[in-house]
Amino acid sequence: MDKDLITRSGSLTESRRRFLEKSGASLVLATFGAAFFTSCSSTDDADPTGPPTPPGNSSSGITISGSVIVINLAIQTALNNSGNWLLIENAKALVANVNGSFVALTSVCTHSGCDRNWTFAASRFTCTCHGSVFDASGRVVQGPANQPLTQFTTQVSGTTLTITK
Repeated sequence: MDKDLITRSGSLTESRRRFLEKSGASLVLATFGAAFFTSCSSTDDADPTGPPTPPGNSSSGITISGSVIVINLAIQTALNNSGNWLLIENAKALVANVNGSFVALTSVCTHSGCDRNWTFAASRFTCTCHGSVFDASGRVVQGPANQPLTQFTTQVSGTTLTITK
């Protein structure tokens, strides 16, 4: 059964940007840390001018059927490059290419259940709701989370990446 694929890109809202400029961004950063800029994100922070949301079917290169996610790497070409990643909201899954190998984890943070606010850099996933950091295997690197993310099985055959939850 195909489902619509939900993706988001975000940026600071104009009102939040003005507030930070008036209050002194350096003071805010020193007081609250970098998580202040991205924590508690919502659809209010979504970029309305961003790319359209592709459907979760063969035209997007991603299909979700029960506990199986199939990604066509000939369509989702960004995943072919090490360091690139994808959040599939409908499947609550994070997928990344780490040095040529694919990893897939649950996108439900073990700290507070956030599942849509993630970044990925230097082979680490950061839940921007409260700043928990996980390595590419899902192990906690930095709290407040104290439990690892569930890792899913990945298998590549040609240009097809199959993830089994």
